[in-house]
Amino acid sequence: MEYILTTDKVCKRFDKHTALDQVSISVGSGRIFGLLGPNGAGKTTLIRIINRITAPDSGEVIFDGHPLAPDDVRNIGYLPEERGLYKKMKVGEQAIYLAQLKGMSARDARKRLTEWFEKFDIMPWWNKKLEELSKGMQQKVQFIITILHEPKLMIFDEPFSGFDPVNAELLKTEILRLRDAGHTIIYSTHNMASVEDVCDDIALINNSRLVLSGSVEEVKHRFADGRYEVHAVTHEEQARSLAESIPGATIRPILPSMNDIFLKVCSDNAKTSES
Repeated sequence: MEYILTTDKVCKRFDKHTALDQVSISVGSGRIFGLLGPNGAGKTTLIRIINRITAPDSGEVIFDGHPLAPDDVRNIGYLPEERGLYKKMKVGEQAIYLAQLKGMSARDARKRLTEWFEKFDIMPWWNKKLEELSKGMQQKVQFIITILHEPKLMIFDEPFSGFDPVNAELLKTEILRLRDAGHTIIYSTHNMASVEDVCDDIALINNSRLVLSGSVEEVKHRFADGRYEVHAVTHEEQARSLAESIPGATIRPILPSMNDIFLKVCSDNAKTSES
C-alpha cells in the first residue's frame, strides 16, 4: 500500500503531561483513516502536529514521501472540532478570503464555492454574516472551506458533531465521495458507532499510546471470538425453532410479556452455522 502520511515514534509532552508517547501510524493514499480514542487520548495533539500547529518533541512525520515541511500545509485541509470562522464577516467574502490563503485565485474560489453552496443549499446565505447562520449552517460552510482547494489530505475532527441525522448523512456521503475521487481522509472521533460505516483503516489511541491499528476488516477478525447474539421479540416456539437451527445455541427469556417473550439466542460456534 502507498502511504501519504506516516508518523514514526512521535512524542509530545506539555509540562508534566505526556500527550503522545511513541505513536506511529501509516495513512494509506485514497483511504479513510479513523483516528479513534476517548477524549484526552492524544488525537487532537497528533492532528496539530500533522498540521504544523505544534511540533513533536521527538519522532518524525513523513508527508507524501518527504519530511513534513511548512509548504505541505497547502496540501492539507483541516476541519477542527472547535469551529473557528469569523462571526462578523459575510459568508461568501470569508470563504473566498480563506480559499485564497490556500493558494486559490478569487475567480476559481467563487466558481467552486458557488457549486458547493448550491449542493448544500446555502447559496441564499452568501451575503449574510456568519453569526446569522445556525450552528449546522456554519458547520456546512466550514466543511466546504476545508475541502475547497481539493487537498491531498483532509482531516476531519468530529465532523458530525452538532448535525441532525439528515445533514450528518449528507456529510457522510460527501466524505465517501471524496475518498472515491482519490482524496485521503483522516477522520478523528471518539464515537465508535460511525467507524464501520466510514473508515477503511483505524488506529486507536488511549492514554497517549497507540493501542491497535489495521484495516477495519482485519481488526474485526483479529478480535472476533465466534460468538453472536440474536435478540428478537417473538413467540417462544418460534425462538426455540431458531435456536435449534444454530448448532450449540441456547436461549433464555428476557422481559416476558402477555403472549410474546423477549428471547436471547447465543451460539459459541455461529461461524460454523453460517458456512
